[in-house]
Amino acid sequence: MKQPAVMAESVSKPQSICQVCIMDDSDPDIVFYGDDGCNHCIAAKARLKKEYMPDERGQKLLTEMVSKIKSAGVGKPYDCVVGLSGGVDSSYVALRASQLGLRILAVHLDNGWNSELAVKNIEHIVVKLGIDLRTHVVDWQEIKDLQRSYFSVPMLDIEVITDHAIFAILYREAAKHGIKYILSGSNVATESIMPRAWNYDQKDLRNILAIHKRFGTQKLRSFPMLSPLHFIYCVFLRGIKFVPILNFESYVKAEVMNILSRELGWVPYANKHGESRFTRFFQDYYLPEKFLFDKRKAHYSSLIASTQITRQVALEDLIKPLYTPQELASEKAFVLKKLEIPVDEWQSIMEKPAKNHTDFPNNYWLFSPNNRITGFIKKYAKAGLG
Repeated sequence: MKQPAVMAESVSKPQSICQVCIMDDSDPDIVFYGDDGCNHCIAAKARLKKEYMPDERGQKLLTEMVSKIKSAGVGKPYDCVVGLSGGVDSSYVALRASQLGLRILAVHLDNGWNSELAVKNIEHIVVKLGIDLRTHVVDWQEIKDLQRSYFSVPMLDIEVITDHAIFAILYREAAKHGIKYILSGSNVATESIMPRAWNYDQKDLRNILAIHKRFGTQKLRSFPMLSPLHFIYCVFLRGIKFVPILNFESYVKAEVMNILSRELGWVPYANKHGESRFTRFFQDYYLPEKFLFDKRKAHYSSLIASTQITRQVALEDLIKPLYTPQELASEKAFVLKKLEIPVDEWQSIMEKPAKNHTDFPNNYWLFSPNNRITGFIKKYAKAGLG
């Protein structure tokens, strides 16, 4: 089975670029098809055709889904769980769920890296919509130790730590309150493209624990975890399903941001994932500097595929700096101080050859897209597609 690539500092700067989207050979698995595009934008168009339903088909499915969610919530305090980060997607999910008459339990994971603006946006959303919020504050010493462990390797996808914790608390809260549906902000209109070589599966708890066991110093006493068996229990025995609600209506990011500002007093971030200072540092500095790829290429290419922006606009935006020198110096100092990483140690991290996630014990085979059992479980766990 093919293993995920390590995009390390040995990779040269991209030489070839797709003629339809802006994906390039900073992804080692890209395949170009001339004027027809690349494997990424061709696959994205197929996904959009199948999963994105901004039409009568989507409205019918949405109406049916809302009815199912309300029926399942009878006699319970809530109809659904919504993971709320303060970002565009999750904020709009909360707004639409409220407009559709669903009783929402908003769940937020505080990993110690929230921006001040994110905190304010979440407060505005909760107050304006009159919904309950459960905030899970992760033990800072544990999350710091996990992130330091990944940096010390160094590892490509450090965000799997937070993503797994979010994944775990959503199912934990749903099971705790007997809620059958988790409304997800994931969507194909803005997220149809992301190379497998640029991330790792958040569900691989075995890999997270193996890396931490090797390089960590703190015991993980409270870090939220969801094992494959517990996930299967939640899906098949508790009947908890994910609902990609944003796929059932027109979802144009620029329009949604205006709606959120007007309806909820939501304030936009300067950058994608600006709700988290760590995520911005990770995506806008660590990945481009250490692994030589820029996730904006996938983000913009997804918007090109759904005709929300043109290729020319994407190329113009791509040349804009991720940080000004002053911003980078300030943010780098903040992150290193918070993680207690000395400057000389950080320099060593940035110079050290990276390792692959699969260099450590893992369940990569279990989460492979080629695993039929996994494909069945994922399809069963996701509601609304038949």
